[in-house]
Amino acid sequence: MLKGKTVLLGVTGSIAAYKTAYLASALKKQHADVHVIMTPNAVNFINPITFESLTGNKCLVDTFDRNFEFQVEHVELAKKADVCMVAPASANVIAKLAHGLADDMLTTTVLACQCPKIISPAMNTRMFENPITQDNIKTLRRYGMKLVEPAVGYLACGDTGAGKMPEPDVLLQYLLQEIAFEKDMEGLRVLVTAGPTQEAMDPVRYITNHSSGKMGYALAQNAARRGADVTLVTGQTNITPPLFTQVVPVISAQEMFEEVISRWEAQDIIIKAAAVADYRPIKVYAEKMKKSSQETNTVVELERTPDILQYLGEHKRNGQILCGFSMETQNMLENSRKKLQKKHADLIVANNLKQEGAGFQTDTNVVTIITETEIKPLQQMSKDQVAEAVLDEILSLKKEKTKKMNDSL
Repeated sequence: MLKGKTVLLGVTGSIAAYKTAYLASALKKQHADVHVIMTPNAVNFINPITFESLTGNKCLVDTFDRNFEFQVEHVELAKKADVCMVAPASANVIAKLAHGLADDMLTTTVLACQCPKIISPAMNTRMFENPITQDNIKTLRRYGMKLVEPAVGYLACGDTGAGKMPEPDVLLQYLLQEIAFEKDMEGLRVLVTAGPTQEAMDPVRYITNHSSGKMGYALAQNAARRGADVTLVTGQTNITPPLFTQVVPVISAQEMFEEVISRWEAQDIIIKAAAVADYRPIKVYAEKMKKSSQETNTVVELERTPDILQYLGEHKRNGQILCGFSMETQNMLENSRKKLQKKHADLIVANNLKQEGAGFQTDTNVVTIITETEIKPLQQMSKDQVAEAVLDEILSLKKEKTKKMNDSL
């Protein structure tokens, strides 16, 4: 995802510095070119050799180190970087960055950077909450730097509170959000539904399906990384919701219907990736249904749940793009084309549950994108890759619609 991107990591004197080694490793796995600059105090917590081994690049500490090719090193790195993250960022370095002080290799380089800058504070709770530190953080934000809110928990000093540097995976998400994709969806509002719904029978039992929510979450995450304002309406899953999205948790089909309908009109793109239960029990028992020794069969009467995609298709406003999903076990193309027409959708993403590599719970998918004019089968790929391909198609349709609307004026 980060092939061809240069990431500059700044490490300051904090016990959390060890976490940055894991972050550097994760970035290399994403094929990023990673350069690490440490403050002199940081080397008391982790050896520069660690970062050099992980990144394959020299770790810079001394502003006047002569053991590199002749060039103004801090300026060259600043020009080369696509993003700069200081993690952990001590109170001292935050103060320096807020006021333009450049007395070591790290602060000198950051001051020369014109790329996006992300700061991850890590310090004692009292230091973090000190009004001076908070003013410095506000100053960094005013200058366009992005702040990663510190985690709350037990600190190395023995205190409990805000000040912990988040885990490397969280920091990685911030970097991916910043540079993984061009912001070709900036300014667009996107609503994605994901996961299963649960239709209660009694306080214990419910009707549901095997959806994991992975496909919908991948779509929401990809859209957010491309700059969209994303709302994720999700049934219950075991997945951590993607950062940089507004998450709306629901349980039943009725709840999902109400949450989507209350927001649909403001959206530019709606993607219905949730596996919504088609039926729910007519009667929901207040107490647990007890089995009887005389009964061998029990009948549960069902009724249809609201058809969210149908409603959206019938009320779709001009310029809005509506994408539905169709999971079939037979006659996939025929059934999905009927769904496209019946639901008034702009495209349907279809797959066959019985095909290897597709379906519920998997990390891969095999889909066919169906529009009014085209049928595009895609090879097996990760759900992240499928999400990217689907959003590419949606953007193409969005541009076509916008052009037709402008031409008609």
